[in-house]
Amino acid sequence: MDSGLQKKYGLFTAISMVVGIVIGSGVFFKAEKVLKATGGNMPLGIVAWGIVGLIMIVCSYVFATLATRHEKVNGVVDYAEVMVGKRYGYFVGWFMATIYQPTLTSVLAWVSARYTCVLLGWDITGGSCMTIAAFYLIAIYALNALSPVLAGKFQVTTTVIKLIPLVLMAVTGTVVGLRSGLTAENFYRVADGSVSAGGGLFASIVAVAFAYEGWIVATSINAEIRDSKKNLPRALIIGSLIVVAVYIFYYIGLAGAVPTTALMEGGEAGAKLAFQNIFGQVAGTLIFVFIIISCLGTLNGLMLGCTRSLYALAARGLGPCPKKLGQVDCTTDMPANSSVAGLLLCAFWLMYFYGANLTASWFGPFSFDTSELPIVTLYGGYIPILIMMMLRETELSTFKRYVMPLLAVVSCVFMVVAACMAHKMAVVYYLIIFAVIMMIGLPYMPKRGSDLGRE
Repeated sequence: MDSGLQKKYGLFTAISMVVGIVIGSGVFFKAEKVLKATGGNMPLGIVAWGIVGLIMIVCSYVFATLATRHEKVNGVVDYAEVMVGKRYGYFVGWFMATIYQPTLTSVLAWVSARYTCVLLGWDITGGSCMTIAAFYLIAIYALNALSPVLAGKFQVTTTVIKLIPLVLMAVTGTVVGLRSGLTAENFYRVADGSVSAGGGLFASIVAVAFAYEGWIVATSINAEIRDSKKNLPRALIIGSLIVVAVYIFYYIGLAGAVPTTALMEGGEAGAKLAFQNIFGQVAGTLIFVFIIISCLGTLNGLMLGCTRSLYALAARGLGPCPKKLGQVDCTTDMPANSSVAGLLLCAFWLMYFYGANLTASWFGPFSFDTSELPIVTLYGGYIPILIMMMLRETELSTFKRYVMPLLAVVSCVFMVVAACMAHKMAVVYYLIIFAVIMMIGLPYMPKRGSDLGRE
């Protein structure tokens, strides 16, 4: 099948892309939460990182199989269309455009601002932090709107930079901690024995999912990989293993830098303290700056997708005002109206995140963590795609058609159950908001009989 794209990427480049896409701010942001969720139980935290890493490997392998079967497919919306149908694909796209991408983009703006405030010694929950978060949103948007080429170069640079603090802490922190005995002490000592192993594990798994998110995007490069039927699955598996190893060793490295109690009590400042303890005041601060740059790089990539998500629907003639949202500015080569709408959605969800998580709740019971539940929702959205794959892909081997997709379904169900166990009633109120937003998109869904999934 001719995709119209050149086969320009080899295996090594594809692996690098997978690593670059998946590794972002989540490992910095969620390492602290994992410790709090487990009560400082380091081994249990490692289990959580490993389980979600395994889920990523299983799911990415299955979607890689789909990608090599349908080489024109690009992104989860198109997978939904091909396997289930155009109407289902539309609702997945509507969810991605209105909830998934803007919530994660807004969270990344806050995470970038949070670490900036830690660096400056400012409060992370006050107005100054939210002002910086809003500034980052607008600045990254402007970068993508005014100079897409510069935005691309910024993305490449930050991909390299993001690995520096991770690798340095993973290697140096582990060595120092083993020599001092702090790593062993943190492993054997549980800071808060009141936290149950089951509850702590479920909460950790849902938190860790944020750090691993992005693997589905990596399947979209299949049309540009040489010998993609072999190299894409290899790249996803090898790349995923690298990501899992980096995350776990970074987590262990933190345990060698400071006591887990300091990380739990200090929160975001605990990470800064860890780097300063290992590398000294100046070097530790410099490396912490790299973390901020890494977060901004992830924000840049998310903003790129967020500003084009409504355009992707409009290009299909779907969604509200498809003619206006489908317009592309001839000067900037940007879908101008779609990008502005995406920015406004990010601003809305940033305000929601602040009101739900960082201050006395503005929304009462309708408060939930936008960095976690939308991700789990996407895992739930994979399930119909995986089931239809088992029913329709008759030319695949038993292993590829049944074994791996079934494992992927079990993995997705497990993620949904973990979210329900961790967030309890918050899930119900989130689903109410989710249902309302989906109903807003209902008038714009494709008519019956336009189902491309059966073509």
